[in-house]
Amino acid sequence: MSPVARQELARFLRDRRERRSPAEVGLPAGPGRRTPGLRREEVARLAHMSVEYYARLEQARGPRPSPRILDALTDALRLSPAERSHLFRLAGANPTPPGGPVRQVRPYVVDLLHRLPETAAVVTDASYNVIAFNPLADALLGDLAREPNLARRRFLGALGDGNSGYDENSSAGEFGEIVVARLRAAVARYPGDEPLTRLLAQLRAGSDEFTAIWDTNPVRAPGHRVKTITNPRLGPVRVNCDVLTIPEDDQQVVFVTADPGSPSARALRGLATAR
Repeated sequence: MSPVARQELARFLRDRRERRSPAEVGLPAGPGRRTPGLRREEVARLAHMSVEYYARLEQARGPRPSPRILDALTDALRLSPAERSHLFRLAGANPTPPGGPVRQVRPYVVDLLHRLPETAAVVTDASYNVIAFNPLADALLGDLAREPNLARRRFLGALGDGNSGYDENSSAGEFGEIVVARLRAAVARYPGDEPLTRLLAQLRAGSDEFTAIWDTNPVRAPGHRVKTITNPRLGPVRVNCDVLTIPEDDQQVVFVTADPGSPSARALRGLATAR
């Protein structure tokens, strides 16, 4: 590493250490703290390395850290995916693949879902598991807690009774390609994730359509789409689906709305009121 690169790496580590509170990394605050943030010895202990080695990194005197060391520092400092990538770049190393999709939702995202009373909203991880949803989404899409994976619903009718809980009777082929494109991207990013591997095996074994679409290697991006969903209580409902990406967690928030003043909007309002 060049002297400039060592200085930049040292500055980044000091900055993140001083920003992290003991509570954020699972440590008691304890008495006698005169400065905010973590102590060097605490970071070293969390990263399973010597205090001397970590101190040399912060003083721009250490050797180029290995990917294993960088991952340990990522965990110790609770770095976000974006911060992790930046750390690897500063050290001149290629980031190791993440272990698997992020399957927790940030609290502010969950709060957002519940501030939209006439919008059905879900958060999906990279393997199309619904990891957060609001009551209207559950009522519209049908028992998300029972079967949260939208890929299984789309290709396997996976509520255990031969149906998905709702009938997406328009844009079904397009949505199938969107699902496959996202799962292909996920397996490339998380090749060692066992839940994702099991999901793909289930889909291949249970759906010739999934296998056929997979073999075409579709390229699809999230965006605005209009579709008709047939709900057991409402019948056909014409809705708009809009996707907000959360890049740092590789997640998507899907907002399902109806055009203002339309019969579908009135149906969604009635479904929301009945909850």
